[in-house]
Amino acid sequence: MSKKEQPIEMITPPNMLRVKVGGRIGPIDEAAIARAEAALDDMKEVFAEWLESEVQKLEAAAKRVMAEGLDGEAGIELFSRAHDLRGMGTTYKFPIITRMAGSLSKLIETEEKRAIAPAKLALAHTGAIRAALRQDIRDENNPVGKALAVELETQVLDLVAEFEDQPVARAG
Repeated sequence: MSKKEQPIEMITPPNMLRVKVGGRIGPIDEAAIARAEAALDDMKEVFAEWLESEVQKLEAAAKRVMAEGLDGEAGIELFSRAHDLRGMGTTYKFPIITRMAGSLSKLIETEEKRAIAPAKLALAHTGAIRAALRQDIRDENNPVGKALAVELETQVLDLVAEFEDQPVARAG
């Protein structure tokens, strides 16, 4: 028999993942989910305190930027604080802060971008984040918060377009 005429043998490897995980997942425990959601609701005040602390750190970094400019350690610290807030805002029930902090992060994420970024625009982001927290503007359902986020993003996109691989897309 030539190789083309030989029968094909299918080898199915054992599913070791199923053995390691333990088989099928049992039914969803709705009561456990309800308890977890209640625990998160109880933590809302703690979330607000944690978010306030992070915004204060962002503002302290912004003060350094006012004194020293975006170059050097002050700009790196502001980026670090903005990056942290980008990750925390939605978790702490403030997705608009995530959006604004993301825009600030995009503006100053590299040394090259910090070199061309106006400090006033970075500071405007900081002020907008503080205003969102102070006024309890949590998401895009607030027209002022949405308009502010869109304007900040538009300004950033215009400035960093040369660093992006894609054409400028308007936020909206």
